[in-house]
Amino acid sequence: MPVFDDAQAFWDQRFAEAGYIFGTAPNMFLQSRAALFKAGMRVLDVACGEGRNSVWLAGQGCEVEGFDVSPLALQKAVRLAEDHKVSVRWERADIREWTWAPERFDAIVCIFIQFASPADRARLFEGFHTALRPGGIVLLQGYTPRQLEYGTGGPRDRAHLYTRELLEEAFSSFDILHLEEHEAILAEGTKHVGRSALIDLIARKRM
Repeated sequence: MPVFDDAQAFWDQRFAEAGYIFGTAPNMFLQSRAALFKAGMRVLDVACGEGRNSVWLAGQGCEVEGFDVSPLALQKAVRLAEDHKVSVRWERADIREWTWAPERFDAIVCIFIQFASPADRARLFEGFHTALRPGGIVLLQGYTPRQLEYGTGGPRDRAHLYTRELLEEAFSSFDILHLEEHEAILAEGTKHVGRSALIDLIARKRM
């Protein structure tokens, strides 16, 4: 999470806004990789927010767990799942306190989780490796440093942003299946809107 003392207060303030601040549709990169997610897969949605990606994954037949630090976000997530008539296991937790149970998940999804400090990020990525079963995948989308020029979402601290080299090193114990820096016009609620500098990763834990 960012360098602030009370992550819950920070995110509750944002999620207190009316409506779904990141929209209710799934992230476009995640949706474009629907073929990776088979019915019955156990999937973790890290810092799931208002639940848009968790709900979509559950709609693919996956067994989904989503956690977030904000109770207000999770209240919205519960309503969204009810509206879509899907079941998701929700939990309130800070990423700095989440227990990464060994080999629990077939896939981990992490969309725009870049408020983790560099030290927390390293522990987070180690947790992914721990919690994935052999052959399991990580699907990640985040911002590159060029995003600072656009200001259309994400943290304002360069140390929190991803580069190709950073992700190659962080996931060197995985097989990297896809890694691409690109730009796109986002329209995800009111917080991710406009031209954005993105990086996409899909990595598989080695058998």
